Amino acid sequence: MDNNNKPCSSNKIIKTSDGCEIVLELSKNDPFFDKKKNLLHSKGFDIREQVQFNRSSCPDAVATILERILQIARIIHLEEVELYFGKVNGCSLFEYWSPKNEVETLNSVLSLINSYSSCERQNEVNFLQTLQDEVFRRIQEFTDKNKVESRIDKSCSCDKEKCLVKWGESNGVKTSLKIACVEGAGRGAIATKDLKVGDIALEIPVSTIISEEHVHKSDMHHILEKIEGLTSETMLLLWSMKERHNCTSKFKIYFDTLPEEFKTGLSFGVDAIMALDGTLLLEEIIQAKEHLRVQYDELVPPLCKNYPDVFLPELYTWEQFLWACELWYSNSMKVMFVDGKLRTCLIPIAGFLNHSLYPHIVHYGKVDSATNTLKFPLARPCCFGEQCYLSYGNFSSSHLITFYGFMPQGDNPCDVIPLDIDVGEVDCIEGCPTLSWTSHMVRGTWLSNNHNIFYYGLPSPLLDYLRGARSPSPHTKTIEISNLENEIEVLEDLQSTFSSMMENLGDSDLVDIDNASWDVKLALEFKDLQRRIVSSILTSCAAGLNMVQDELSKLQMS
Repeated sequence: MDNNNKPCSSNKIIKTSDGCEIVLELSKNDPFFDKKKNLLHSKGFDIREQVQFNRSSCPDAVATILERILQIARIIHLEEVELYFGKVNGCSLFEYWSPKNEVETLNSVLSLINSYSSCERQNEVNFLQTLQDEVFRRIQEFTDKNKVESRIDKSCSCDKEKCLVKWGESNGVKTSLKIACVEGAGRGAIATKDLKVGDIALEIPVSTIISEEHVHKSDMHHILEKIEGLTSETMLLLWSMKERHNCTSKFKIYFDTLPEEFKTGLSFGVDAIMALDGTLLLEEIIQAKEHLRVQYDELVPPLCKNYPDVFLPELYTWEQFLWACELWYSNSMKVMFVDGKLRTCLIPIAGFLNHSLYPHIVHYGKVDSATNTLKFPLARPCCFGEQCYLSYGNFSSSHLITFYGFMPQGDNPCDVIPLDIDVGEVDCIEGCPTLSWTSHMVRGTWLSNNHNIFYYGLPSPLLDYLRGARSPSPHTKTIEISNLENEIEVLEDLQSTFSSMMENLGDSDLVDIDNASWDVKLALEFKDLQRRIVSSILTSCAAGLNMVQDELSKLQMS
C-alpha cells in the first residue's frame, strides 16, 4: 500500500506586525514540480504564496481566504493522473480534482492551523478558529455527499478475527474498530463509536508489526544474507512461508486469520485470463505471474536442495510461494520507522481496513517517535457502525485486481487506458502545461465537466499533442477554418483508434456471468469497465465532430 510519504511540506503560519500570514509553498522535491508550477502560474499563483489576514479581517472574509488557500493546496497535493486530466483553464472555484485530493487538501489546512500556537491577539484567535470551523464544515459536507453504504453479514462468524483483536489489545493495540463480514467485500473494520476528524481509529505498537527484524532473528537469515541482490522484502516473504506453519509463532493468531486463497489477479485461472482478451490487464497479469515464476525457480529450489532442514520442501512449493506473494502484495504497508528507514511490513488488524475512493484514513505510514506506535488518524468523520476505509493509494482497477483482487465501488479517477504514443522528451513549456507530457492516456469522459468545442470531455494534453503533430503552428482555441479542419482530423483519428479497440474487446453477451467462477466474474466486470470507457470516448468524439462540423458549416456559409 502507498502510504503517501510525500516531500516535506514547508507550509506555515507566520506572525506579522499587523496579524498573520499563511505561507503555502510547492516543494522543489515534488516529482511533478514543473507541471505544478506551470499550473499554479496559469491560475495566477506563484510556487510560494502568502495569504494574509490582519486585525481588520472580519469573519466574513474567511470563505474568500479559505478558497484561495484551497486552490493552491489542491494543486500542491495533485498526483500524476489528477494533473493530467485536470483542466488547465476554466476550472470552477468550488470544484475539486478527486475525492482523495480534497480530503488531503482540507486536512493539510487543518494541520496547518493546529500547528500554529503563537496566537497572542484575540482577533487572530477568533479568525483562526473561524477558519478551522469552516474547514470542519467543508469536511462534513464532503462526508455527507460521499457516504459509502456497507451492510454487515451477521450470519458470518468472525471468531478468529475477534481473537486477533484481543491478542492485539493485550499487546498494546488501541482500537475503536471491530472486524465484521461486509456484504460483497469480505471482512472490514467497523467503527465502534462516532469518530471525529483527527481521532485515532487504530494504534499499533511497533512490537506487534511484522518487519525485517524477525527475519534477522530467524534460522534462515545467515543463509539469505549471503545471496547477492536479495531484498529484505523477499527475505520476509520466504520467512512468512515457514512462519505461518509455526505453532509457537508470536504471530500465530494473525496467520490463522489469513485466507487459504487470496483470490487476486495472480490466481486467475485460464478462463479468467481468456476473458480478459483485448485488455491490457491480460498482459499485465501474465507478465506478473511469469516474473514470479522465474523468481521462484531461481531462488527456492536451490534453497530447498542445499538447506532442507531450514527450507522444508513441503512448505516451499510454487503454490505456497504464490500465496505468500499475494499476502505481501495485498496486505503489506510501507512504514517509516523512527530511525528514518522505510520498511515493508505486515500490520496485524490494520490489514482488515478496506480501500475506498472516499477514504476516512489517508496518512498512516510513519511511526510516532513519542509513543513508538503506528497511528491511523481520521481525515473525515466515521459514524458508529460505519465501515472505516483506508486509501491504499492512487491505483487503477487493473492494479487493484492484480494485486488485491477487487474493483472499487464508484468511478475511479485512476481508471485510465495508456496510449502507445512515443512523443520523446519534451521540456515543460511555460504557459502551456499540456504540451509538457511525454506519455498520454484516456479515461471515461463522464468524469469530465467540459464537453464544449475544443475539449469534448477528452484530456487536453492528448488533444494538444495531436493538434501539434498535425499542424506545427501554435494552436489557439478559436473558431477559424484551419483550426476546425484540424479538429476534425484529430477527432476522426481518435474515433478510428478507439473503434478498433472496441472491436478487440468483443461482445459482452457471450458469457453467462451468473454461473461464472469468481475470477471470471471479476475479469468480465473489468472488461465491461473498459468497454464503458472506450464507448464514452467514441460518444465524445462523435459529439465533438458534430459540434465542429456545425461551426465549420457556419463559417463556410458566411
